[in-house]
Amino acid sequence: METAELLPSRRLARWHLALPLLAVLVLLLSTSATQQLDFWLHDTFIRLMPVTPPDDLAIVAIDEKSLEALGRWPWPRHRHASLIDRLDDADAGPIALDILFTEPSDNGHDDRRLAEAMERHGNVILPLHIFPGDSERPLREFLPTARLTRTAAALGHVHAELDDDGIARTLFRRQGLGEATWPSLADAVAIQAGIGAQVPEAGELAAPYVNVRSHRVHVPFTRPGAIPRFSYIDVLEGRVPNSQLAGRTLFVGHTAAGFGDVLPTPISGRGNPLTGVEFHANTYAAMVRDRLVHPGSLWPVAGAGIGIILLITLAFPRMRPARTLLLSLGLTALPLLLSALAMRWLQLWMPPSAPALVAALAFPLWTAERLALLTHFLNRQLDALGHERDVPTSELADTAPTRLLEHLKELLGARDGWLVTEGQPVRGQPPVTTQQLQQPGKWQHEATTSRVRFYRNGAWHELGLVWPASGTDDARRAYLNRLPLHTGTGGATIETSRERLSRRIQRVHSAALNLAGMRRFIGTGFERMPDGVIVTDALGVIEFVNGRIAAWFDTPRESLVGMPLARLLAGAVPDMNPPTGKRSWRDGILSVLTEGTPLTAELPLGQRTLLFHLTPFRQSQWRQPGLIANFSDITDLRERQRQYREAIDFISHDMRSPLVSQLALLDQLQRENRNADPETLGQIARLARRSYELAEEFVQLARAEDLTEKRFYECELLTIAENAVDAVEQQARSRAIRILLDGEEDLWLRSNAELLERAVINLLSNALQYSPGSTEVTVTVEKAGGYGIVAVADQGPGIAPEDQPMVFQRFRRQQDQEMGGPHGAGLGLAFVQTVAERHGGTVDLVSTLGRGSTFRLYLPLTD
Repeated sequence: METAELLPSRRLARWHLALPLLAVLVLLLSTSATQQLDFWLHDTFIRLMPVTPPDDLAIVAIDEKSLEALGRWPWPRHRHASLIDRLDDADAGPIALDILFTEPSDNGHDDRRLAEAMERHGNVILPLHIFPGDSERPLREFLPTARLTRTAAALGHVHAELDDDGIARTLFRRQGLGEATWPSLADAVAIQAGIGAQVPEAGELAAPYVNVRSHRVHVPFTRPGAIPRFSYIDVLEGRVPNSQLAGRTLFVGHTAAGFGDVLPTPISGRGNPLTGVEFHANTYAAMVRDRLVHPGSLWPVAGAGIGIILLITLAFPRMRPARTLLLSLGLTALPLLLSALAMRWLQLWMPPSAPALVAALAFPLWTAERLALLTHFLNRQLDALGHERDVPTSELADTAPTRLLEHLKELLGARDGWLVTEGQPVRGQPPVTTQQLQQPGKWQHEATTSRVRFYRNGAWHELGLVWPASGTDDARRAYLNRLPLHTGTGGATIETSRERLSRRIQRVHSAALNLAGMRRFIGTGFERMPDGVIVTDALGVIEFVNGRIAAWFDTPRESLVGMPLARLLAGAVPDMNPPTGKRSWRDGILSVLTEGTPLTAELPLGQRTLLFHLTPFRQSQWRQPGLIANFSDITDLRERQRQYREAIDFISHDMRSPLVSQLALLDQLQRENRNADPETLGQIARLARRSYELAEEFVQLARAEDLTEKRFYECELLTIAENAVDAVEQQARSRAIRILLDGEEDLWLRSNAELLERAVINLLSNALQYSPGSTEVTVTVEKAGGYGIVAVADQGPGIAPEDQPMVFQRFRRQQDQEMGGPHGAGLGLAFVQTVAERHGGTVDLVSTLGRGSTFRLYLPLTD
């Protein structure tokens, strides 16, 4: 069954794949559905690509040790002034003092000392904070006091940006209220250190209280502990050598727990957040190493997704499912790899989740599409199968009990029958009986009835057959005993599912079972056929053969498939038979393919004669017709025809000749009107006896050919031989020939003693006919293996080697017999061979010219 029109086009399959993927891409890019996954990938890349801090960077930490030594916070500002003086004495570089001095101190002397210290060093950067002030003024800029602001080398904002998940990954390099914006603390330090350029302002026109932010960047971090750290108290009290402070860029800030200035970051998470001073020091390190990551545009991400969709759309319909899975996995990993490379080498953050998810969804979407197409295809195929002609593959258990009764009556020739279901007569009337059927499914046979009790289709049935008055034979009873009628009283019932997919699976399962049953039915039918079958394609190349072809041509089936039919036939019989009118097998096969005319020929193959029929065979409307060849074994038919012709020749000559002679003598006596003299009567008697003997040979051979095991019974072999010797004793005496009998007793076999005795008589008669007078004929009865052997040996002239293969053929006589020896029909030895074969035995001959012949009859013995 062809299905080309049921298959979807590749273009349709591509659009079915491309449109859903494009819709998924647009949905992912226009929403925050992949935000958390992008955050996780971003943090993973950050952890895998840490920044190496510059050698001149260090942190002066206000840690627990310093708080314990200097007391509770806040400290007087003159201590910070002392720290700056100490760092100035050590020739330190820029100092980022990450401490907010937004209000004057209670002691104005402290503010003056701090301002003077900052002025002496000349490179101290102070932070400012943009923070909601009160409900009336949502945002305020908290700057240092005016004196400190004037003496600071620069100001930088310390506002870090928290993403939706509360992690600090980015900051704005410029931020402020209104048109004037401030650089970040790290930018201010870098500018003062001479390694950074001023970040330009956004240039936006904004109200004075609008938070203006620009130049957002993602901060890569160093490994924890990579930036050197000095305790505030150690630096203040001179325990840190000047050599370790000279020329360094220092960030001074809180690191002790409890200050609240902490930020969860990709490398620390919420469990161990970084302090503000550590965050800004990491930002400065990334800035110095030129590792700040800039957010990329949405269009390259969308372009990557569209490219992946285009590649998937072009490649998937051309690839096998396993390769589409590998391609989907590879395209899923590709955006991740490109995003990591862009972050590392181009300092760009390209969120890879959307195109990666599109690639990951491509395989299940394509699989679902293929399954949908497969379901559609299977539904169409199931519908098409429903319109196919059914092959009768029903089981006996599917036959209704009423039909079963009618079929059994018709098949077995029952006179009548009955069927009772659950105690109620359905067909016929059961006889009155007191004997109950005990074992379900087992037939009970009585004189003229056979009945059985069985369970089927949820009910108990009793079926009976009434035989003719002569009763039933063993064959009918044996057939009934083998019938599997009882199906049991319970079993699993397959319920039809209400779920759509399950119903389809059940339909496919049912169709598969039907197809399997059909294939078994057809395959078993072809294999059990008495004929050989060959099926070829439109080129005459063999596609199928059954077992008989392989056996008859003595070629393995695997070698026959794929072989041109003309080569097979030409190898067996080079030339076709003249009645076909074709010179070669190739011409005959081509004629059938082109003209569509069936071809019939006779094919002699070894010892067989095959009748060859060749006809066109169209498997479907989409394929060119092939050929189907049928080989029928007509060897037996040809042999019977030969025997029939020989019998006609024999009757027309051998049997007709003595009858004609008798009629001629009787006609002569009638014309001469005289009484028959003794010589004439003797001649007529001899001719009549010869006609009788010829007819008797015919009758005995026919009886032997009709012999079956039903006519066998237990016989003793030596007794059969003795009776045969007694039957020819008079004939032997007339020629002074002695018959010597020697043999074993108690050799029993199942046979027809009458025909077996006649076969031994035929062997003895032949031996007496061809033996010279005053010689001996020996009869031996012995056992060899499981066979009893009757051997008859004479001292006659023997049989020529060229005649020995034909002595058991019908109507065959030896050359000397044809030339005037003892006359016979040539059926005696054919009778012996037939009797031996009917008993499951054989007969053979050993003969030497001038030394006599020995015939041995082999018969199977019983245990």
